[in-house]
Amino acid sequence: MATTTNFGWETPDDTDLVKDGALAMRTLGNSIDTSFVDLKGGTTGQVLAKASNTDLDFTWTEQDDTTLSFNAQTGTTYTLVAADLGKLVTCSNASGITVTVPPSVFSTGNEIHLQQIGVGQVTFAQGAGVTITSTGATASAPKLRTRYSACTIICTASNTFTIIGDLA
Repeated sequence: MATTTNFGWETPDDTDLVKDGALAMRTLGNSIDTSFVDLKGGTTGQVLAKASNTDLDFTWTEQDDTTLSFNAQTGTTYTLVAADLGKLVTCSNASGITVTVPPSVFSTGNEIHLQQIGVGQVTFAQGAGVTITSTGATASAPKLRTRYSACTIICTASNTFTIIGDLA
């Protein structure tokens, strides 16, 4: 038996077609069936995604939801958490609010969005070993300028963050 170039499926030689044609077709069919088993299944709303760099290794996953979710904070202090990734953290309090960016939680390229929706001004603080850069008046401890101001906190390297937005 010969094999296919890309996937190594067994195919009949020219002389096998007459002698063992049915067996050769079953063997090829079973190879294809086994290789594509990951394509079977899934439910409404799921998409097929690569599970690894291995050929034909797929999995059914939930489709990325482009709807922005929120994390409403009403205290005077808040430390960002991994669950805040891709969310809009809203801060609402009549008093000032300190948002701490912690070490060893986020990876390069991660983003968190934040908006001050109360009258208490939001100030950012560096967790132990964290470096913050910004265009704020105090580059390492920026503040949101006023009510409804917003910003994005971007992890630019290990424990290093840039905060961009409507800063004071």
